[in-house]
Amino acid sequence: MKKTLLIFISALSGLAAFAQSPVEIKGSLEKEFLKPVKLFKVVEGNAVEIATSTPQGEGRFGFIFYPQYEGLYALGTGNSGSPNDNYKFYFKSGDKLSVRLLDSSYVLTGTENSKENQILTQWHDLVFPLEQKAINFMKVQSTFVDFFPDLESITEKAKGFEQGKSSGNPTFDKHLKGYMNSDLALYATNFLSTPRSAHPATDELSPFYETIKAKDFATTTQLVYENPWGRRLLSGIIMLNMKQEKIKYAQGIQGVKDQFGFLPNDTLKGDAVLDAVSRLKTFEAYKEIMDQYGSLIVTSSQKKRNMDIMSELAQLKAGDAGLNFAYPDPNGKTVKFEDLRGKVVLIDVWATWCGPCKAEIPYLKKLEEEMKGTNLQIVSISVDEAKDKAKWAKMIKDENLGGLQLFASGWGDLAQYYKIKGIPRFMIFDKEGKIVTTDSPRPSNPELKTLLNKILQQ
Repeated sequence: MKKTLLIFISALSGLAAFAQSPVEIKGSLEKEFLKPVKLFKVVEGNAVEIATSTPQGEGRFGFIFYPQYEGLYALGTGNSGSPNDNYKFYFKSGDKLSVRLLDSSYVLTGTENSKENQILTQWHDLVFPLEQKAINFMKVQSTFVDFFPDLESITEKAKGFEQGKSSGNPTFDKHLKGYMNSDLALYATNFLSTPRSAHPATDELSPFYETIKAKDFATTTQLVYENPWGRRLLSGIIMLNMKQEKIKYAQGIQGVKDQFGFLPNDTLKGDAVLDAVSRLKTFEAYKEIMDQYGSLIVTSSQKKRNMDIMSELAQLKAGDAGLNFAYPDPNGKTVKFEDLRGKVVLIDVWATWCGPCKAEIPYLKKLEEEMKGTNLQIVSISVDEAKDKAKWAKMIKDENLGGLQLFASGWGDLAQYYKIKGIPRFMIFDKEGKIVTTDSPRPSNPELKTLLNKILQQ
């Protein structure tokens, strides 16, 4: 319970000003083997663990937390990547949940459970046979022969389930139909993608599968992003639709193109691009996809994930291609790395606040003067934050800084790509834009000039 208490305290200090009431969860874990009970929030269609409670005497566990949003959360003994042994609940400020977690299901207890969670539990009870066969497949042996009849029967019973079940919460009531459709599609598609003793051919699929279309779930991000396993769901639907249209699975750029045919929403297309490049083994393959579809990476979380993927693949060595950055000069003109092809390039990564960087300026000016008339281009790239751009421009003018001056607006793609942890950093590239070294001697070291002359003669 220690972590739960810490979450309660930190949330209290951060949100007290908004007079928000906490969510209280009390329960008992009734399984043969007691495991930690986990609480998950939803982040863009993925379940993210936020707290763990270790059951005490008689399996008791609990959480007290301030919800970061109103909507679906998940609770259970499973992991974040799968709905197995995890159950969805709806939480808003002040809600209480009292629950028994059983070996393969759950039961609400007490009288304080919200109307929203009472409705979700009624829904869960209705679709429970599908969940058991599709999700808990390690415990329940099933093939399409017995699953498809259950699927058709329960989807028929589910029609109109939401009618007459007002929770009094317009937000929940508006989303309930989407929750239901997502669950049914998840069970149907997860069944097809999990180990079975027999698998159906596409023409053996039951009629409900014809109603599952990725475009119905991907017009906006809502249905995908509000579900703890929304990304898993969308992937399963796309795989189903590809099989139905006889499109063979392909990796790399062709695989991305194939998926785009089922994704009308650009943000979800960006997610698909990142999913594709996350499975690649080489930076060259990554670059091929990103050169064509990198413009779809627009949200802050997508950009961060992209940087993580790129950094992992970019295990740089001499002869590898340099990053094709694009930064503005003091006049606002964008300069790309590829514009410098044909010249040997010395890049100076610096900032106006960096003392050691400024100490190199006299030596850099001297080097520039001595290398006049050669095919060397000196490029100084500032990693000052955007708010200090005017300060950067003023220093260029006041110090009469030479070379090509560019502004990167902070520690972004350049620092990530070259794993720059400290500045100044000097890097050298040959006439083809390939890496010579990403950590060269500084201008104050005579070895730099010797190295540059050697490269210029090649």
